[in-house]
Amino acid sequence: MSIQQPVRLTELASCAGCAAKIGADMLAQVVKPLRQRVVPEQLLIGLGAIDDAAVYQVSEQQAVISTADFFPPVVDDPYTFGAIAATNALSDVYAMGGQVLMAINLVAWPESLDTSILSEVLRGGMEAVERAGGAIAGGHSISDEEPKYGLAVTGIVHPKRILTKGGARTGDILVLSKPLGTGLITTAQKRGLVREVDMAAAVTSMTTLNKRASELLVEAGPAVHATTDITGFSLVGHAWEMATQSKTCMRFDYAALPLLPNVRHYAEAGCTPGGTARNLRSVGSHVRISEHIDQYAQAILFDPQTSGGLFAAIDPALWETLSQQSEVPFRRIGEVTDLVSDLEQVILSIE
Repeated sequence: MSIQQPVRLTELASCAGCAAKIGADMLAQVVKPLRQRVVPEQLLIGLGAIDDAAVYQVSEQQAVISTADFFPPVVDDPYTFGAIAATNALSDVYAMGGQVLMAINLVAWPESLDTSILSEVLRGGMEAVERAGGAIAGGHSISDEEPKYGLAVTGIVHPKRILTKGGARTGDILVLSKPLGTGLITTAQKRGLVREVDMAAAVTSMTTLNKRASELLVEAGPAVHATTDITGFSLVGHAWEMATQSKTCMRFDYAALPLLPNVRHYAEAGCTPGGTARNLRSVGSHVRISEHIDQYAQAILFDPQTSGGLFAAIDPALWETLSQQSEVPFRRIGEVTDLVSDLEQVILSIE
């Protein structure tokens, strides 16, 4: 049971409602000049083709997944914040098709805050990792005026069953496993404008592991061509990453997008997190949006997500099976259209 605390954690965060990520365009510029002199052949996925996590092969049957993620509070309840942050960090392992082994806590914490609050944050994270079948194996902490929490996660995957961002093919169906709108709703909470039932729906989504969604995609084998998870870069930002690595164009049906309750209402109320404008600046020049999609719908498209769902490009023949299972509510939201030869030709169309 969560404790009562005298402070609102989101008021201590510089970017509540978003994961405070560096923009996709800036990140690409930072990483582009980095060239390692020696890259072991066992490093299957690293800086060469940036993905959701690094993968290092240790045997013919096993490869290790390594990833890390942390951010300031997006909700006020410390236990819930811990659970959300941990679920979000674990998602990178699932986006690669792996299983969680263990995690290391990453903590930045103000000395002025009661340590019992931090204990609740860590408990929320620990229980999320336990639900994933893993264990907390240690951690690192620093003193900081802005609280932050997350995990460095280690997972495992078969070297021939890795899910990656690249590989989408012309004619593929695009599917999404969770609804959109967490950035808008958590920002509305910070401003005191959110309905309790809407916040509860967002928390349920953000604390739901992508474990089963990943397992279903892995079980589908070669019918799944590309996969990533939707987090701070927004649906459009992460779709653009997949499209560029696959050298394809994509078309989305806005009406088919799964949304959290009353998300458009919060967009109309101006509860747009700062990360939305950053996402638009990063990839907006690569997006073609139909005239009937107004500014509020665009706020949803570029809304930075926390602990969002898995986004995948799949063979059309798989859709019937995937849509009929009842465990994960995959939604068909678009398709891969053209194969291009130049990254400048990569276009996302929203209709």
